[in-house]
Amino acid sequence: MQTITQRQSWKLAVLCLLLLCANASAQSKGSSPPGDLAGESADGMLRKAQQFETEQRWGEALSVYDEMIREYPSERGVTDRHNLAKIHYDLGRRYSDSSFLRALTSLPERQAIDLYSEVLVKIESHYVTAPDWATLVARGAQDLEIAVREKGFQQRNLTGKSPEQIDAFIAQLRRQGQTRVVRTRQSAIDAVAAAVQLGRQQLQLSATSVAFEFACGAIGALDTYSSYLTSDQLNDVYSQIEGNFVGLGIELKANSGALQIVKVITGSPAERAGIRAGDRITEVDGKPTANLSTDQAADLLQGEEGSLVDVATISLSGATRRLTVRREHVDVPSVDDVKMVDRDSGVGYLRLTCFQKTTSRDLDAALWKLQREGMKSLIIDLRGNPGGLLTSSVEVADKFVDDGVIVSTRGRSALEDYNYTAHKAGTWHIPLVVLIDGDSASASEIFAGAIQDHRRGNLVGQRSYGKGSVQGIFPLSLAGSGVRLTTAKFYSPNGHPISHVGVQPDIVVHGTAKNHDVVAANANAEDAVLAAGVQAARRQTAKR
Repeated sequence: MQTITQRQSWKLAVLCLLLLCANASAQSKGSSPPGDLAGESADGMLRKAQQFETEQRWGEALSVYDEMIREYPSERGVTDRHNLAKIHYDLGRRYSDSSFLRALTSLPERQAIDLYSEVLVKIESHYVTAPDWATLVARGAQDLEIAVREKGFQQRNLTGKSPEQIDAFIAQLRRQGQTRVVRTRQSAIDAVAAAVQLGRQQLQLSATSVAFEFACGAIGALDTYSSYLTSDQLNDVYSQIEGNFVGLGIELKANSGALQIVKVITGSPAERAGIRAGDRITEVDGKPTANLSTDQAADLLQGEEGSLVDVATISLSGATRRLTVRREHVDVPSVDDVKMVDRDSGVGYLRLTCFQKTTSRDLDAALWKLQREGMKSLIIDLRGNPGGLLTSSVEVADKFVDDGVIVSTRGRSALEDYNYTAHKAGTWHIPLVVLIDGDSASASEIFAGAIQDHRRGNLVGQRSYGKGSVQGIFPLSLAGSGVRLTTAKFYSPNGHPISHVGVQPDIVVHGTAKNHDVVAANANAEDAVLAAGVQAARRQTAKR
């Protein structure tokens, strides 16, 4: 199997399920869009997104724009609206993140420009294409313009400043940007130093508050998947890679002003307390959640191992409960729901929720369990799987592909060009069916593409998300933070790009709800994709 070298250890597509956080699949999304957007016209989607903007529900607006870009890529103006919503959404997340607020006040002002400079060095060294320094500075200025008008930023940094003072600052910032020529990394740093000085003179802004906006803006200008990581977010990423964390064992999303539980981890404190997918959390330790973001709720739910938290929930049936749950160390299973779905035909089933360090080991245990139960064919469910470790997806594909290329990566540096190949030893030759949908992304698409190109099995469902890039996680020396940067693009064994294209299933099945965990809570929910997968598995077995 492939091993993770020291160089590769930072080259990780690490967007697994963000437990207790707001990121949805592919880390590019905010909150999942409420309602089913399938079949919605571009005008209809745009009206929904603009309504969310009016209500300042930026995560939901961002999700609708994500869907629009996917379904209507030629629609004019959508990319600009998407970028604007993302700036607002990311700003709200930062200013509701306790670790960011600590860094804002604890980082010495003399180091503010050093932080910005270090971010630019990471971009120059690792990003997949050569950066346009002028664009990075312009996006930072746009971030700062939006920030000084936002309530959260003003409460922290602009107490007592009038709208007229803020307008005058923005006008001067724009004039300053128009007169500067930015062609190099150093000229970008000089431009931000000038903006810092202007902010201090006109609004008494701290150097750190200005430099952070320019740093986050620079990263946000690169692509959808690159981002600044606060200290807490960086620690969350490392927990996802390892497949463990301390908490209740739930994944949340904001939905129409409520906090809905999307997933409950098997064996977690939440599951033992009777919390189920589809429930809504209305209070945490007596504090209403109606106006909280998922990050703010995560802060309330997190705590020391062994400590208690009181939550009020409303179930799908409308029943209200108050529960006291102990925070514990939670192991996140990347292989779930292992079972025989058709014992007579010997059809085994398992769900891969994400690709993490433990996935290969967990999958081995599941395969041998199903083998003992009479498995003759296997269904692997990747629906809703947002990805994870590139090397983990390679290890999983290696279990089913004899030889040849599994995936190729190509980047700006020759060090990013790599062909990951299969090994014959340990290969399972069992007939295979893979279920995918529009939320199967990144590492899921690596696996699905390898299975399809090697004609190793049937893909059933809907076109996958289309995230064909690899992200690396790079810690910064200041503020305990880090950056996630796109370092390479990946291609299927036959050389097909995945970015903005996705993987097309061999058997297309429509009409299945996206939220499989909530659907699973409804015993009457019919899963058309799984039914088609079972039929495909039976046919494969019959041919042998």
